[in-house]
Amino acid sequence: MSTTITQELKIENQELLRQYQQFPSHQLRNQLVKLNVGLVRKEVYLWLNRCQETYDDLLQVGCIGLIRAIERFDLSKGRAFSSFAIPYIRGEIQHYLRDKSPSLRIPRNWLAIDRQAMKVRQDLRMKLKRQPTDLEIASALNISLDRWHEVELACRNRTPLSLDTPVQDEAHGSTCLGELVQDSQYRSFQLAQEDQIRLQQALSKLEGGTRKVLEFVFLCDLTQKETAERMGISAVTVSRRVKKGLKSLQKIMQ
Repeated sequence: MSTTITQELKIENQELLRQYQQFPSHQLRNQLVKLNVGLVRKEVYLWLNRCQETYDDLLQVGCIGLIRAIERFDLSKGRAFSSFAIPYIRGEIQHYLRDKSPSLRIPRNWLAIDRQAMKVRQDLRMKLKRQPTDLEIASALNISLDRWHEVELACRNRTPLSLDTPVQDEAHGSTCLGELVQDSQYRSFQLAQEDQIRLQQALSKLEGGTRKVLEFVFLCDLTQKETAERMGISAVTVSRRVKKGLKSLQKIMQ
C-alpha cells in the first residue's frame, strides 16, 4: 500500500472517528470497523497457533474489542487510534479464551446476560448520546440493579487484576494498584494469586460507595468519568473516593 493511500485512509479514519464522537450511529460504527478490521486480523494471526479456536471465531471476538475501542476513543487526547485499539482487541480475545477454560465457574445465564449487556450498552449510548447508568442497563435487561452488579463484577473478575492500572488525578498525580503490593517480582501483567485474594478481601472491608468506585475503575476498566456517570455522582467525588479507597486498602493490606 502506497504512502499516499495510507495517509488518505488515516485522514478518513480520523474524520469518521470525529463524526462518531459527536453523533454516534450504527452506520458510522460499521464504517470504522470495516476500515480498521486489519488491526483485528493482525492480532488474530498472533493467537491462531496458541489456541484451538478458529480464525473466524477469533476475528469475531476481536471485532468486539475493536467496537469497544471505537466507543471509548477520545480524539482530544491526541493518541493514535491503532495504539489505543490494539489492547482492547487483544484483551477481548484473551477474555474469550479464558471463558473457554474449564476452571471457570460462572453460571451460563450470567455469561449470556453479560454478552447481552454489551449490545444494550451500545444501543443506549447511541440513543441517549452518553454512557448509560447501571440502572438504565439493568432496566433494559429486565433484571434488578443488584443482580446486574453481581453479574458485571463476576464476569469482570474472571480476568487478573493489572498491577499497572493507572489512576490519574490532576490534584495528586497518578497511582496504581501495584503500589499496594510491595513485592517487586510481581510487577508484571497480573497480580500473584495470593496477592489477588488479599486485595479482594481488603476491598470487601471498604465502605460500600468507595468499594464500588474502586471495583468499577480497577475491575471493570471504566474511566473515572464513566464511573461517575454510572453511579450518578460527580467526577470529583469519584476521584476523592479513589484516593480515599487506595489509602484505606494500603492500611488494610499492610
